[in-house]
Amino acid sequence: MYAVVGCNRCGALWVVEGRPDSTACPRCETRHRLEKLKRFAETESADAAREARSRLLAERGGYGEQVDSLDDFSTLGEAADRSGVSDEEFLRGSGIDTDAVNEAGERAETGQGGSRSRRQVVLDALEELDRPNEPAVIEYATDAGVPEEYAEEALERLRRTGEITESGGRYRRL
Repeated sequence: MYAVVGCNRCGALWVVEGRPDSTACPRCETRHRLEKLKRFAETESADAAREARSRLLAERGGYGEQVDSLDDFSTLGEAADRSGVSDEEFLRGSGIDTDAVNEAGERAETGQGGSRSRRQVVLDALEELDRPNEPAVIEYATDAGVPEEYAEEALERLRRTGEITESGGRYRRL
């Protein structure tokens, strides 16, 4: 149940859902007991209540006849959706390849081809290489687009923080 109620202090109209004990005016923030507020309309749906409120406000402003000629909210919303530009038309008009966008979206949803941080690339090298020594890890990282200097520094930081250990030139995650 939805009710369109009005504030007896400032005259604002708003929609109240259900039957709460009290409600606050959205304009002046005065707290009112629901049973003492004037109910201008009661409806079963939120859309109908919003429409009733809009019509009451239009009548107050002297626009009642113009509002009567309009369709309801849901019909107007559907018409707006139909008349607008689709996402693909917008992207194409902006010079963006829609096929590439769709492929990227599919990869993101399936978890394929996601980007990894440079640190993660170095850690992945330690997991995936059979004998992860410094030259092999750096080669793996540079092949994945990580700068050589970063890979060297990352190995040193990981070793200092105790996330990896080095023994006999080989690295191992702890």
